[in-house]
Amino acid sequence: MKKVGALPKLYLALVLLVTYLPIAVVIVFSFNDAKLPVSWTGFSWRWYEALLRDAALMEALRNSLLLGAASSAFAAVIGTLGAIGMARAHYKTKGMMEYLSTLPIMLPEIILGMVFMAFFALLRLPFGWTTLIIAHTSFCIPYVFLMVKARLVGIDKSIEEAARDLGASPARTFFDVTLPLILPAVLSGCILSFAMSFDDVVISIFVSSPTVSTLPIKVYTQMRTGVTPEINALCTLILIAVVLILLVSAALRRKSASDGKQ
Repeated sequence: MKKVGALPKLYLALVLLVTYLPIAVVIVFSFNDAKLPVSWTGFSWRWYEALLRDAALMEALRNSLLLGAASSAFAAVIGTLGAIGMARAHYKTKGMMEYLSTLPIMLPEIILGMVFMAFFALLRLPFGWTTLIIAHTSFCIPYVFLMVKARLVGIDKSIEEAARDLGASPARTFFDVTLPLILPAVLSGCILSFAMSFDDVVISIFVSSPTVSTLPIKVYTQMRTGVTPEINALCTLILIAVVLILLVSAALRRKSASDGKQ
């Protein structure tokens, strides 16, 4: 086996350092006792305690959690049904429809935000919870759609045909056979959708109202006046939560892949 030279290792170390050093600095200074994040004065939990006492940030956190749960739930239903319908459809423009279904992932968020804002203004929908849920659901659907679509490719169609031959109705076949097989992919897409919704700031700015503020918007507005230790603590907690969500999502994808091989 050919040994890897020192230069590739050095390059990899440099890339990892540039990527993760800012994150490590934020985590370390979230435990700093000093108010200004410029020097280390001692270990302290004071900024985590101050974060929990910040009513505005806690309200924004609740809004983001509710928004992420609602949008990911709606996206799970719509994306799953869309993937199943697309897998069973046979027409010439099927490839184009699949491409259009994933278009929100490829478009820049600022373009999507402007489109949603113009569309909701045209419909005269009041900006707030309704527009936020619709917008977040729209860009979360492709994540569920792609996960379920990939899972359906690995499912043997003879299983559903056997259930139908045994007298099961289409609805019974779906709930007793198809849904259990694609459930890991649905949950994986739902978790990923929740993470994307919870993290979004650009689209939310365009479709939110002054009375409804999500956590990313709240953090963005506070960052204009400078980084505070509370923001460092908040970023650390969000980072831990996102890492856990992505680990669960990866585990579900592996389970879905292993089930498909059986």
